[in-house]
Amino acid sequence: AAAGAEAAAEEERRLPEGDPESGGDSDDEGDSDSSGDGEDEEKENEAEIQRLEEQRCINAFDYNCHLDLIKLLRQEGELVKLRRARQKMSELFPLTEEIWLDWLKDEIKMASEISEREKVYELFERAVKDYICPEIWLEYAQYSIGGIGQEGGIERVRSIFERALTAVGLHVTKGTALWEAYREFENAILETAQPAPGSIPSPEQQQVLCSQLEKIHTLFRRQLGIPLLDMEASYAEYEEWSEEPIPETTIKNYKKALQQLEKCKPYEEALLGAETPKLAEYQAYIDFEMKAGDPARIQLIYERALAENCLVPDLWARYNQYLDRQLKVKELVLSAHDRAVRNCPWTVGLWIRYLLAMERHRVEHSVISEIFEKALNAGFIQATDYVEIWQAYLDYLRRRVDFTQDSSKELEELRSAFARAVEYLKQEVEERFSESGDPSCTIMQNWARVEARLCNNMQKARELWDNIMTKGNAKYANMWLEYYNLERAHGDTQHCRKALHRAVQCTSDYPEHVCEVLLTLERIEGTLEDWDAAVQKTENRLARVNEQRAKAAEKEAALAKQEEERAEQRKQARAEKKASKKAKKTRIGDKRKVDEDDEGEWGQEEELPSKRHRGEGDGVLPEEDMEVETGLFGRSEKPDGPAIPKEKASTSRKDVPKVFHDSSKDKVTVFVSNLSYTMAEPEAKLRELFGSCGEVVEIRAVFNNKGTFRGYCYVQFREEEAAQQALALDRTAVEGRPMFVSPCVDKNKNPDFKVFRYSTTLEKHKLFISGLPFSCTKEELEEVCKAHGNVKDIRLVTNRAGKPKGLAYVEYENETQASQAVLKMDGLTVKDHVIKVMISNPPLRKLPDRPEPGRASLSLAPRQIYGARGKGRTQLSMMPRALQRQSNPVAKAENGMVQNSPATSSDPPAEPKKMSNADFAKMLLKK
Repeated sequence: AAAGAEAAAEEERRLPEGDPESGGDSDDEGDSDSSGDGEDEEKENEAEIQRLEEQRCINAFDYNCHLDLIKLLRQEGELVKLRRARQKMSELFPLTEEIWLDWLKDEIKMASEISEREKVYELFERAVKDYICPEIWLEYAQYSIGGIGQEGGIERVRSIFERALTAVGLHVTKGTALWEAYREFENAILETAQPAPGSIPSPEQQQVLCSQLEKIHTLFRRQLGIPLLDMEASYAEYEEWSEEPIPETTIKNYKKALQQLEKCKPYEEALLGAETPKLAEYQAYIDFEMKAGDPARIQLIYERALAENCLVPDLWARYNQYLDRQLKVKELVLSAHDRAVRNCPWTVGLWIRYLLAMERHRVEHSVISEIFEKALNAGFIQATDYVEIWQAYLDYLRRRVDFTQDSSKELEELRSAFARAVEYLKQEVEERFSESGDPSCTIMQNWARVEARLCNNMQKARELWDNIMTKGNAKYANMWLEYYNLERAHGDTQHCRKALHRAVQCTSDYPEHVCEVLLTLERIEGTLEDWDAAVQKTENRLARVNEQRAKAAEKEAALAKQEEERAEQRKQARAEKKASKKAKKTRIGDKRKVDEDDEGEWGQEEELPSKRHRGEGDGVLPEEDMEVETGLFGRSEKPDGPAIPKEKASTSRKDVPKVFHDSSKDKVTVFVSNLSYTMAEPEAKLRELFGSCGEVVEIRAVFNNKGTFRGYCYVQFREEEAAQQALALDRTAVEGRPMFVSPCVDKNKNPDFKVFRYSTTLEKHKLFISGLPFSCTKEELEEVCKAHGNVKDIRLVTNRAGKPKGLAYVEYENETQASQAVLKMDGLTVKDHVIKVMISNPPLRKLPDRPEPGRASLSLAPRQIYGARGKGRTQLSMMPRALQRQSNPVAKAENGMVQNSPATSSDPPAEPKKMSNADFAKMLLKK
């Protein structure tokens, strides 16, 4: 019947508009085109369904894949596949209220037989267990009214209503709807029990009427004692309905509930005005109810919070802890634990609490073992999580064993589990994480303690400890002392002595401690020969240790000395560079002064603009740049030739007075860089951009000697707060490039200052995504990521020109959501690109290799002569090569090799002969 109804519904849905008897036949060509488009869309949907099913087989925990598949199957009307898809998703995840309601409504439409209605009842029972949802309970109760004509139908409806009131009847904003629906149902029963008009009811009928009236009175009184919205309307309705005065007890409870409602209203209003997921508002509400101490209301507010924050493990943990310690109701406790691990399967703490709760409520061993196996397949994100879950399960197995018996089934199972745990960590965990998660072998240590203390099997314990020591633990003193204490308590002196002798030989971290323990043992229990052997062994060992430590200290001191020498050499190289640069500028300045005073056949030479250095005039100037500003290239000398035209003056910006940076204004100034060199009127552009931060006092853009903008400037504000707000504009796109905004700091005085704004350490709440297509936008990536949690920020990594690099950082609200996103998104395909997703943990930046001390002066020589940016084009074009060779004591480097100069480094550089323009011309003509 269901299949027939489905086929009929599908056929009706696919019939074209018009005469249904025509079967869609029409002479209209438009109908034919529409039919063709529909067939193409249907084929596309079928292909997409097949793709989603394959993707689900590859990654069953892809939540979005399940949602898309269900949506598409529902659109296509594939009921059989739709049921299977929903069933598969419900086995892996708790379903949301919307998914359950869609599923239930679809099944209700198809259910006509009694057997089919029973399946719908079963589906409702599953739905109400996932989350506390008033809408689902109301739908359940209303659906059950449809079966009122069956045997026991009325009692079944009442039972469902009572369960609904227990679950959500205290809901301040949505509970009223359930109470009203229940009363309407009872009123309908009352109407059917009324005798026919004009007839006298029999005693039995009168009794039924009185009983039914009492049920309605009871519902009113129960509702009026609970703080719910629109309580006043319910009270007025009761007054109008009741033929008797309202009892004083009911009035008293009603007033008390009104007072309680007033206390709850601020929290309800906060929830109403907050944005999802409202975790902080719910936490405040929970704290309020915890102080009040009503268990039912505490449970309800926890359930409401979890319905909107189902992926927050800490919230589940607090709720389960409350249930474990306060309510202690088996069905309620175990249901909450089960829902917790289904929502947050990656959180090992929730699984451990679940195992403890099942043991506490004496659940069958087979069920506990089954849950443990599910935990192993949950996909924990750390190797240590597997150690914790194994340890919790082994503790449970140990508590099942009766150690008064020499052998038992439980003991053999415990030993088998210990062996399996060791093998699992070695094979499965180590293969996945490249580590076992248990470097100190705590599970094997516990196994050895169980064998020694509870099973009196020291031979097995020694075998286990021997295995522990062979795994790289023999160099640690605490491991040897653990074994020694075990032998001391359950073994014999011979094995204690043997263990300590091995410990003295192998320990490398605290050998003195082990030697002291050995001497103490021999002092108390050893013979003279034992004492002499122990003293000799410890002395020899400590002598070797002290020798090794002395060598290490010498090596460290030598390294420190080398570092000091390198620092001194770097300091000396900087001083030489500064002196050479100053001398070079002075010589060139003298030469130019002679040229200005002498006119030859070249004619009068125009004044050349001085080369502006990085940060000159408007910024924080290095000391050597200040020398250039005050030297012969500066403002102190003027040529005798004619005035420079206005255009050239404007281009070179010689008419703009140079303002030295006032370091006292650093706090109200920001440094802006990475701007486009082609930006027109940067002052006006940036004043408009930074005007929203506060009053801008001055913008000092930096230009080169040709008047071209150099891509950086200084922005000075009136207030320090405005400068701090301006830092928030860092990475803002300006003319297609990310603008860098950083504090104004003199790096000569603060060499360790860093302006990189992002963390370079492990951030568990942030993801690093690689392999993204360059065309992927921030909005598209957010659409992919927000399905797994609350996305706080997304940063697409770009180069300095603003071009994407296929990388991104995604910040979630907490590390739990980030961990869930890693599991769900790693390997996902985005625009035909398979992305890689991992927790953000940038590698340490490698420092550049430092030059050897002997090469420092040679490598810096060209920069000392030609300035910080090497040879400028103006120098090459204006100075003859012959003069360059004469004034350059160090030959330039070619192909990375420095050619030897005829002059030794100790010879002072020769002073160039002063030449006029005519001399220059004659020299060039000879060439």
